Amino acid sequence: MRNEPTGNTEIKQNFWKALLIQKFSHPFALFFLVITSLVISFLTYKLGFIGVGAVFVMTMGLPIVFAITVYPEFGICALITGAFFISYIAEFLPSGVPIGTLMDVTTYLLIFGFFIKQRTEQNWTYFKNPISYMILVWLAYNMFEFVNPAAASRLAWIYTVRTVGFIMLMYFVFVYQIRTVKFIKTLLKLWILLDILAGISAFQQENIGFFPFERRSLYSDPLRVSLLFINGHMRKFAIFSDPVTFSYNMVIGALLCIVLIMGKLPVKRKALLGFIAAFFLYVMLYSGTRAAYVLVPGALSMLAVLNFNKRVLFFTLVAGGMLGILIVMPTSNPLIKRFQTAFNPSDDASYNVRAENQKRIKPYILSHPIGGGLGSVGVWGRKFSPNSMLAKFPPDSGYVRVAVEMGWIGLILFCTLFFVVLKTGINFYFSIKNPELKNYCLAMLLILFAFNIGNFPQQAIVQYPSNILFYLAISILVVCKRLDNQEQEQLKKTVQGQY
Repeated sequence: MRNEPTGNTEIKQNFWKALLIQKFSHPFALFFLVITSLVISFLTYKLGFIGVGAVFVMTMGLPIVFAITVYPEFGICALITGAFFISYIAEFLPSGVPIGTLMDVTTYLLIFGFFIKQRTEQNWTYFKNPISYMILVWLAYNMFEFVNPAAASRLAWIYTVRTVGFIMLMYFVFVYQIRTVKFIKTLLKLWILLDILAGISAFQQENIGFFPFERRSLYSDPLRVSLLFINGHMRKFAIFSDPVTFSYNMVIGALLCIVLIMGKLPVKRKALLGFIAAFFLYVMLYSGTRAAYVLVPGALSMLAVLNFNKRVLFFTLVAGGMLGILIVMPTSNPLIKRFQTAFNPSDDASYNVRAENQKRIKPYILSHPIGGGLGSVGVWGRKFSPNSMLAKFPPDSGYVRVAVEMGWIGLILFCTLFFVVLKTGINFYFSIKNPELKNYCLAMLLILFAFNIGNFPQQAIVQYPSNILFYLAISILVVCKRLDNQEQEQLKKTVQGQY
């Protein structure tokens, strides 16, 4: 089935053609445009920033809203791009501007467009797989947390579910709207391009210095500065909200490039991807995030298991040898020293503090099977229930946060979700016949495995764009299998038609 925009395309083309050719040549149309220009100028002059915002909404916002709803490919690309830059844009704007609302509106519009298309097509077969069923279970449990009697605030649930529950729905939008191999390629190219821009930003922050607006935003929060300034070095975060999100995105970007190199590509393109992967891993060191350092060898180990052959074995041995040298070599470089401590956590003071915090909260988790409520820890916990015990607890680990907020039942469901995704994805990988789709499936598996590992020492899939990319990777697994099935069925029909 082709990925067509919602509605009658031919009618829309005729409408715009008539509007541009016939209407704009009419004197009344020219008079209307002149009056509109004067009104816009007056609003901008009188209302200042608010007037500019109103003009932007009228001239750019409404067409973008229409495009996101009606043209899902554009909407998905806009969502991913917005997820990368939302924190960076916030640094330009005055404090208090609800920039996160833009992401909420984009997700709502994509969901709305999904239901519009389903109304005409009524095709739910795309979601008949174990991953979809498990995501529905996890979503239902998140909704159930609203009535958690132990929750100190219902408002915390409302604010948290925006970036947890509704982001889950993006999986269904992605699975339904991604319909061609060409669009998967477009998404992967966009993914790599955005990671390149993020890497360049980190390189600039480290070697040139922060831009004035970046410095102004950073030093406006003394607590943030104290957390990022370690051993005389400021941890870099590029265009993201924090160094952890930056480093994890550099890792998964590097893994994506490494797996694409294994596909059938020209030598020049493979060399370019290899350079990009090395660049990602290099600038990742600027983040000072030790948890990110172990993701690469962990994911490459899975690559060696899933795609075992002499070439992969040689690559794994070489990479392992280089890693071993980096771990034990004497150095005065603070970045490499911090890298080495990631593989000796018992000597890491911050790791020991986290371990002690987890030991301290364990009795609470065991005595609260459905947890203390969604949003009870972290930013929303401190805002809506500042006097509660959980508001003062630093969860650090994504798994610990789930266990505290949603109880040990929620933790079991969350781990089951990861297990089902990886198990189903591995089955898809070995059953897909198309080499290109098989390669894309493998890349998504490694990315999801890295998220799985990274979610233990840090919260890997909470911030933008990691939460969007997590469900995008899951959906690409499902789409690759569906497209391969369609291709095999078409080949079978072709063969049968020849006899």
